[in-house]
Amino acid sequence: MAYASLATGVLLAAGYGSRFDPEGVHNKLLARLPDGTPIAYESAHRLLLVVPHVIAVVRPGSEMLARALNDAGCHVIFSAHAERGMGATLAAAIEASEDSDGWIVALADMPRVAASTIEAVARAADTGASIVAPYYRGQRGHPVGFGVEHRDALLALDGDTGARALFATHAVTHIDVDDPGVLSDIDTPEDLRSL
Repeated sequence: MAYASLATGVLLAAGYGSRFDPEGVHNKLLARLPDGTPIAYESAHRLLLVVPHVIAVVRPGSEMLARALNDAGCHVIFSAHAERGMGATLAAAIEASEDSDGWIVALADMPRVAASTIEAVARAADTGASIVAPYYRGQRGHPVGFGVEHRDALLALDGDTGARALFATHAVTHIDVDDPGVLSDIDTPEDLRSL
């Protein structure tokens, strides 16, 4: 690890992945990448290369996913409110790390984000950027960084909009990256096959 962020990493892994498996039998985050690594494990691994302390949030009943994320090096919490959406899941992670000086928030279904991108976001957050996000060809991607001044707003999140309102009402530090991984999530089996 070349750079170790002072922020707490948050890996959001509590979604239902209904577009990947409409019957809900298989958790998409445990699906295997071409090299055999589970999607969520790879996402966690890349985040942990830069952010030494990562909280992964999963929904109740996701014990296999929790085990995989523990094996990757994350501290796993179960969010009883995961069914309410990403906002509630993110709030649970912030509550579990209220003493943090900031957060780098990543999505578990985005295993192709370059470590250099995560490092650029973390460096900006660690040096005082209030909100920071990577941009690829003008489009905002993940992970995103939040400073401690947003703790109360993050704790108040609920529903499925996540922190979108914060981006609309606060200045965002743009990090331009040559990394299409910041936009590439795995929502369908076709997305996985195209990697």
